This record gives sequence, structure tokens and C-alpha cells, in this order.
Amino acid sequence: MDLGRPKPDLIIFDCDGVLVDSELLSCRCLSEVLAEFGIALSQEQALELFLGRSTKAIEQHYRDLGQVVPDSFLPRLKSRVLETFAASLEPIPGVKAVISGLNVPCCVASSSDLDRVSLSLDVTGLATHFGDCLYTAQMVQHGKPAPDLFLHAAEKMGAQPARTLVIEDSTSGVQAAKAAGMMVWGFIGGSHYRSRDGRAILSAAGADRVFAQMGDFWRA
Repeated sequence: MDLGRPKPDLIIFDCDGVLVDSELLSCRCLSEVLAEFGIALSQEQALELFLGRSTKAIEQHYRDLGQVVPDSFLPRLKSRVLETFAASLEPIPGVKAVISGLNVPCCVASSSDLDRVSLSLDVTGLATHFGDCLYTAQMVQHGKPAPDLFLHAAEKMGAQPARTLVIEDSTSGVQAAKAAGMMVWGFIGGSHYRSRDGRAILSAAGADRVFAQMGDFWRA
């Protein structure tokens, strides 16, 4: 690894916004489905509130506001997202070359549900790089920004947290990685950062480094 440190024993990739350019698509779906249930939320608000968070966090947010979403909300949202991803999802430019060139183990740790992660990797041609090394918020008690998911992934992959590098695009993901005692690089090459100062956002969250192009992965 550059920055005067040795290469890690494990690299954990977030999925949405790091491997696949999905954040704007998923926020649009969330906004549209909430509107069907009479709850107004713009795409911009969805990014601010729920980037990197699980669907459980969405439900908790509205519960705290006294707006309990109906039981049909999550199935409806899941259906809309999967349909949209199957039709429109693209990989982050350059990410295939980065993963293909890695000489250390890697895995995925995502706040999304496992079937959504699997579909995302399938439709973008990335699934073969990770096999069954996919870990999601469904597998732990507390999602990001808690460290549980990254610690779970490292344990399953047989790596020490201090020797693990996380690639994240969200504040909650960066905070989770730091809480787990891992190095974390913030990635701001997704389309959701075109109109936001991602470098400032992720640096403030504690990212050890922030980069905007996968071609710069190993460059300081």
C-alpha cells in the first residue's frame, strides 16, 4: 500500500457507489416508493440521510419521526430497486481492472440485502471476482456506522482488522471502518458525488485517503 504502509492482508469493498454506480438509482427508487405511501423525500434528501445505510435504518428514521411505513413498503422498494438495477446498473469505471489486478484477498461488505448485492454484481459482470465472499447488514445485529459488518467480514476472511483496508463511499461506511480499527479509503467517483464535495465529506468522516478514479487506486 502506498502512503508509507505495507499492503493489506484483505481489502473489503463496499458495493453501492464503490463497485457499482447505484446510489442515484437507489435514491430515486426510494423517493418514488415513499411518495406512493404519501411520504415526501427528494433524491438529494435521500443521499444526505441514507447513503450507506440499511433499509432497517430507513424504517427506524421514520419510526422516530412518528411516521411508521406500512409492511408493504420494503417489498415494494426491493422490487423497484431490483427492476431498476437489472435494466440500468453499470459498474464503476475501471473497477474491473483494479479487482483483476489485486494480489491480496478481497470481499464485499454492504448495507444492502444479499439478493440486491448479488444482482448488482451479476448484471455488472463483477460476481466472478468475489464468489461467495459477500457480507451484508443482514448478517449482523448493527449496521453501519457500527463496526459489526466489517469485523464480521474480516473474521470470515481470516484477516486482522489492523491489516484490513476498506473502500467506502459513505460517511457511515467510513465511520464503521474506523470504528473497526481498519484503514479506510474514501471513493468519490460515483455519479452521486458530481454535485457534492465528496472529498471534504469523507475526509471529515475520518477517511485516511480520498480518491476519485479507480485508475488511481494504488497511487498516493
